[in-house]
Amino acid sequence: MDRISLVISTLCFLLGFAYTMYALGARVYRGSPLNFCAMVAGFGFQTVWLYQRGQMVGRCPLGSLFDLLVFLAWSVTLLYLLTGTTYRLSLLGALTSPLVFLLQGAALLMETPVAVKSGTPVKPWLELHAAVSVVAYGAFALASIAGGMMLFQERQLKTRRLHSFFFHLPPIQELAAANRRLIYVGFSLLSVGLLAGVLNGVAHVGLLRIVSAGVWLLYAFLCLALRNSTISPHRVSWLAIGAFLILLLTVWTVEIVARG
Repeated sequence: MDRISLVISTLCFLLGFAYTMYALGARVYRGSPLNFCAMVAGFGFQTVWLYQRGQMVGRCPLGSLFDLLVFLAWSVTLLYLLTGTTYRLSLLGALTSPLVFLLQGAALLMETPVAVKSGTPVKPWLELHAAVSVVAYGAFALASIAGGMMLFQERQLKTRRLHSFFFHLPPIQELAAANRRLIYVGFSLLSVGLLAGVLNGVAHVGLLRIVSAGVWLLYAFLCLALRNSTISPHRVSWLAIGAFLILLLTVWTVEIVARG
């Protein structure tokens, strides 16, 4: 399959990545629509590639680690575009493009799996399970970014060595609220995805059942702690980052199971 759309998309995110890194290095970061425009263009080419891939395999393109990384990058971009203008034009929003670039760049380093059209009928519940679950992963990715920015801001305040781009970050209270909302959204989507999997029988696949249940329980605990206010925003930030790293490890687990 031609990678041209995916390559152009990745270059768009690289542009946003390069601008962000340059601005941070020069200590002249300012909110700019450049990153937003690069993300919109990248999202468009992402969508084109995923549509073409989906047409070739006859279903949601999530049959390999390569596809999964691209779809996850698309999910992160989609949620970025659905957030408010204040978030998109802040440094927090600007750091989304490096994450998307790294995810998609990692995929491009792999060999594109041969697209084989399945001869079995498409199962709607299975497609919903796969797609919604990965979009939930995108929400968790953005939550980890918000958490990381909050920890960075706290560190800056404690050391009293304020970098110029510190003043472009949203207040800590807004970062904590964004982190919390993204965790709630991701958990809701993940629950819908797992329910669709149960209805399709996916949850009865041995190791996948354990992995899916483990991730769900991890974020269920986090949501419960947030709702009961039994955990500080500082710890929530660390947990959001740690939980997403654990989630990424499950991507490889799912790939191993798929190959088996």
